[in-house]
Amino acid sequence: MFERYTEKARRVIFFARYEASQYGSVVIDTEHILLGLLREDKALMHRHVGAIQSGTEIRTEVERVIQRGPPIPTSAEVPLSGDSKKILKFAAEEADRLAHRHIGTEHVLLGIFRLPDSLAAKLLLARGAKPETIREQLAKGFTPTLISVGSQAALTTLDAFLGLLKGGTSDELANFFDEKGQFVDSSGKCWSGRSEIEKAAETLLAPFAKRNASFRIEDTTAVPSHTFVASVLWEFAAASTDRGRSVLRMSIVMVWADEAWAIVLAQVTPVALS
Repeated sequence: MFERYTEKARRVIFFARYEASQYGSVVIDTEHILLGLLREDKALMHRHVGAIQSGTEIRTEVERVIQRGPPIPTSAEVPLSGDSKKILKFAAEEADRLAHRHIGTEHVLLGIFRLPDSLAAKLLLARGAKPETIREQLAKGFTPTLISVGSQAALTTLDAFLGLLKGGTSDELANFFDEKGQFVDSSGKCWSGRSEIEKAAETLLAPFAKRNASFRIEDTTAVPSHTFVASVLWEFAAASTDRGRSVLRMSIVMVWADEAWAIVLAQVTPVALS
């Protein structure tokens, strides 16, 4: 069924299944697919739905409507609901209509809009998302790999990542990284791979979620080979006038792969102050 799906689109279904099990649902419903999209492709959601910090707003709305039950073991089979099957069918139709060989996250998003009475579609439409605009942009080839404006998508991903670091949302950290991405802390210790970064998320976030931490983007560079490099300065205000401030430089390298920007390296180094 998922042969045509990109890796990111497949992960959306994986996360949707996880969300359903955590809410104690016996089926994967439309809202679970939406939560899966929010987990997997933040750049897409920011681009077409607007700024959503870690999906908190939408998750809150979902929990106002559905009743959470006891979690279902992740080993248990959780099938797609009838509406969710329709969304995936519509996603395939959207890809065919646009003459796209693969079914990606953007097609799944459009598939949700094809069921306007579903909870997922209502939540998106309430935030001003316009499926016609998304469809027109895709038809015109409006993707970050084809036009220079694509750097904006990389900046959107970067902003979301930095906001997450400052907010300390550990369960979302690994989703920004490539499968083989690396995080190197200020002491030189390296965490390799998304799963390892996920396990160490709270430790990695700790320095940046402090109240005295602030950041500014120092420089960004878009490389023709679908690579985006950013330098970010993190400043930590002194706890008292007797202590000087400290500064860390975070170098971030992102690549465009499988329809989204993913971090392949985030390296933190101390900055010597004169």
